[in-house]
Amino acid sequence: MALKQVRLELARDPDFPEGSRRHGYELVAPLDEQGHLQVEEWRARRQDCRVSRFWGVEPEEEGHLVHSRQGWAFHYDLTGDEEVDEPGYRFDSHSFVEGEYVSLREQDGETRTFRIVSVKPHLVPL
Repeated sequence: MALKQVRLELARDPDFPEGSRRHGYELVAPLDEQGHLQVEEWRARRQDCRVSRFWGVEPEEEGHLVHSRQGWAFHYDLTGDEEVDEPGYRFDSHSFVEGEYVSLREQDGETRTFRIVSVKPHLVPL
């Protein structure tokens, strides 16, 4: 099973009635043929399962895709100073395929919905 590069963009919400291409996430994740996250593959390649949060003019944040008893989340505490997680809503059952939607609770405590705009093979730089 290969890693996939997934782009999520903010769906329509009260702050962005048309959605936003400038607000979202790029992640590298182990997906099966149906687009479901795979725990065993993640365990074998967790260092490669990265996330980048882009949010308008704010600096990008880099983190990891993590899995625990509480489910899947984006974790940004790469230095060990604080715990900053953004849990995905039902990521265990969602299919990460183009055109679908996923939700996650962001750092500010708000749950936002994102549209999956692309899923492509993750190319490892040489």
